[in-house]
Amino acid sequence: MTSIQIIEADLDRPDHGRALVRLFASYVTEITGRDWPPTADVQRDLLSGLRSHPTTIVFLAYAGDAPVGLAICFRGFSTFAARPIINIHDLAVMPGHRGKGIGRRLLDAIAAKGRALGCRKLTLEVQENNAQAMRVYAAAGFAQAVYQSDDGGSLFLTRPL
Repeated sequence: MTSIQIIEADLDRPDHGRALVRLFASYVTEITGRDWPPTADVQRDLLSGLRSHPTTIVFLAYAGDAPVGLAICFRGFSTFAARPIINIHDLAVMPGHRGKGIGRRLLDAIAAKGRALGCRKLTLEVQENNAQAMRVYAAAGFAQAVYQSDDGGSLFLTRPL
């Protein structure tokens, strides 16, 4: 059995950058059913944009020398707790490697990074019909946010610009 290694990516390393772009392209193609990127500009700008964004944190999972998982995260700030948070923006494990605990190990690495940064919490969004991801997240301690017990759960809203 090939050992799995989780590392925090160094986006200035060409091999980490190539792994990120390849894993991300596979992930987006799988969830959208369309080839990624939609334009050459997006592929060109993804790595440089992540590299220049001041709060980017990326983890890569390797099975031997092969990149098999990815987590793209961003630091934020909780005004209610007056402490930083980490938002998990993209989490993906390649199809042939699912069910082996790689997603959980990526989440554990993110949690360890969050604790080291003094973060209050981790956040993420997930499609409500993605049962497999929901199981992984629930097993790792994620649940719908409820801030006041009488208010119900929080909702993630978006507005395209």
